[in-house]
Amino acid sequence: MSGPRRPPDSMPHDPSRHDVRPWGSYTVLDEGEGFKVKRIEVLPGKRLSYQKHAQRAEHWMVVQGTARVTLDGVQREVRVDETVDVAVGAAHRIENPGDELLVFIEIQRGPYLGEDDIVRLADDFGRAGS
Repeated sequence: MSGPRRPPDSMPHDPSRHDVRPWGSYTVLDEGEGFKVKRIEVLPGKRLSYQKHAQRAEHWMVVQGTARVTLDGVQREVRVDETVDVAVGAAHRIENPGDELLVFIEIQRGPYLGEDDIVRLADDFGRAGS
């Protein structure tokens, strides 16, 4: 152990832990060997790319709003306190069909968690194929 953990509000500001995207934003809350935890906000009417990852699985929990999730071509609504498991290699997308901000917590697990482990199958912002 490296000592007691500081509460999040006392952490030094690190701009690499927060990123604004065309669909909303994410903040990395914690990370370590083989895992990363993000708080992801999706603006009303926006959606992330339909994508898959070669080296990581994801677990999502909706904490605000309602999500529409597409997992390997099957759509379903996901509400507050409900979860979704995305297996390595599964095609997936999350979108905000509502009028309020969608917030979900994402836990990534795998040997490599870089933002470049992504194949975009479809994208509203011209990034498909990257």
